[in-house]
Amino acid sequence: MYRIGLKVWSINKNYIKDAVSLYKEGVYDYIELFSVPGSYEMCIDWWKDLDIPYVIHAPHSGCNMNFAKKEFLDSNLKMAFEALKYADTLKAEIVIFHPGVEGDIKETAFQINKINDSRMTIENKPYYALHDNLINNGYSPEDIKFLKESCNIGFCLDIPHAIYSANSQKIDRLSYLEKFIKLNPIIFHIYDGDYFGVYDYHKKFGEGSFSFGEIFKILPLNRPISIETPKKSKENLEDFKQDAYFLKGLFSSAEEIPEKWTEKI
Repeated sequence: MYRIGLKVWSINKNYIKDAVSLYKEGVYDYIELFSVPGSYEMCIDWWKDLDIPYVIHAPHSGCNMNFAKKEFLDSNLKMAFEALKYADTLKAEIVIFHPGVEGDIKETAFQINKINDSRMTIENKPYYALHDNLINNGYSPEDIKFLKESCNIGFCLDIPHAIYSANSQKIDRLSYLEKFIKLNPIIFHIYDGDYFGVYDYHKKFGEGSFSFGEIFKILPLNRPISIETPKKSKENLEDFKQDAYFLKGLFSSAEEIPEKWTEKI
């Protein structure tokens, strides 16, 4: 059985009460905490005593962290070490990083090796970045294989990212996904979206067109899988709870999603 993760940001104090309640109910198994730059001193006390396992997600290009650009090295290191500080305090064994945008994959490897932490885990990206049609590093199995071998790091398979990358290159999406799976990902990301699209828009389960039946037939079992669907409420995690049960229904492969949840999706 997969272990389900709740994705929230380090500044999301508003979700903590519900997060604790849903963890006690067994709705999910760990928190994937996004390290907002500069937030550690203000936010760490909110999370450190919840008695919930953690995965950490480091900042990405949306926060101006870009391993692909040498001129970003100093600020990249500062943000990376803050994410790793979150991991130290919260005893997280996985810290996920993006490979960067519009640059040299060798520069990405150089900067990762500069940090040199065994918890670092690289995430694959879509072919196109959301803005200006820039090309992401890490959009291909070849890029991820190079980084794994050059840097001795783990791999986070973002399933929709792989689908979007295949679509951009007009490659069979499931065959392409299988190439990523052969790289032995230690954790997954999942959400709904446009199964035939090329841009990375996150949708709630049931609001996109992803063929999850096809996808889950080829995924390896017993890995953490973080849900990255959007949350409509700033007050509670009811959307996430519905998505978690939707996902648990998919785990049963041929079995249908429980009736009591289909009405809520």
